[in-house]
Amino acid sequence: MKQISTRFSMAVHTLSLIAVSPGELTGDFIAGSVNTNPVVIRRIMGMLKKAGLVDVRPGVGGASLRRAPEDITLLDVYRAVHVTEENQLFRIHNDANIRCQVGRNIEAVLQSELVEAQTALEQRLAQTSLNDLVARFT
Repeated sequence: MKQISTRFSMAVHTLSLIAVSPGELTGDFIAGSVNTNPVVIRRIMGMLKKAGLVDVRPGVGGASLRRAPEDITLLDVYRAVHVTEENQLFRIHNDANIRCQVGRNIEAVLQSELVEAQTALEQRLAQTSLNDLVARFT
């Protein structure tokens, strides 16, 4: 079973660090806290920047939030780091046998359930701000 990418949790970790320590955080410092390679953090920071969540100063280093922590939701982060492929959290296997009653119908039957599950997840993520998480760190 393929898991959801860890980019999401790493991005939330990164944004939380920036919110808690808005000073001169370098990619190396963030990578040390996340316990990953700085290249991975640079890639994630690029996605967050493209989504308008952070500003990154090249060279000397340093990152800052472009919006207040209470204005950044977990859904914003989820979308910024492309957790889903083609906007679908769940994928259905291809090439089911259409001569089989289940194979012929599984995609249509299952798809509506999976869309509802993804919608529920996204609605829940939209209810939690970065500020809500940061408040729990102390």
